[in-house]
Amino acid sequence: MKYNKVLILSALLVFSLFFLTDCAGTKKGRDQKVNTVIQTARSYVGTPYKYGGTTRVGLDCSALLYHAYYSVRIQLPRVSEDQAKIGEKIKLKDLKPGDMVFFATGKKKNEITHAGIVTAVRSKSDIRFIHASTSLGVTESNLFSPYYIQRFKRARRVL
Repeated sequence: MKYNKVLILSALLVFSLFFLTDCAGTKKGRDQKVNTVIQTARSYVGTPYKYGGTTRVGLDCSALLYHAYYSVRIQLPRVSEDQAKIGEKIKLKDLKPGDMVFFATGKKKNEITHAGIVTAVRSKSDIRFIHASTSLGVTESNLFSPYYIQRFKRARRVL
């Protein structure tokens, strides 16, 4: 009888350790992937904007997202409008580093034409994102700057 108790307690302990390690590993694994995505995107800082471009010679916003997420084996669609349909919908107040943000910067107020990746959440009014700007190339900006917050349409999470 005593042997069965020890065996059952040992099995429960092993199961508990496995379960707790698995949960902790999931968050750590996500954090590592987010860091890789952000570091990959930041490696393009200074790269000029080129509509339809996909290389370090010049690239557009959707190519930046494509390359950054591909670094963690997530293959996004190539166009920002299609990228905006992938993953979990996220509210502005729930943004985290690694989330994708989408904007309507063109003539049509609801057409997704621009995208970026959240790099830091410093406060409720200071959320940084990296993107390929037509005028600055790959750069980081504050989501709450008047230009971007007025054009913000949605956010998605794939990690």
